[in-house]
Amino acid sequence: MLVERWRAENTYLSGRQLRFIGTGWGIFGLWIKWLLLSIITLGIYTFWVYPRLMQWKVENTVYA
Repeated sequence: MLVERWRAENTYLSGRQLRFIGTGWGIFGLWIKWLLLSIITLGIYTFWVYPRLMQWKVENTVYA
C-alpha cells in the first residue's frame, strides 16, 4: 500500500494530485478470497486475480 500511496501522490491528472485511500486490511481479505477460489478451481481463477487487483487499485484512487 505504501508504493501505491507514493505512486498516487506523485501523479497528477489535469493538474490535480491523486490520493490512494486503500488499506492493507482491505486487500488482505480479497487475497484470501482469491487464494481460496484459485485452490478450488485448480488455479484457473488466477487469470482473474490481476484484473481484479487493478480494479481495486483504481477504485481506491481518488483526486486529492
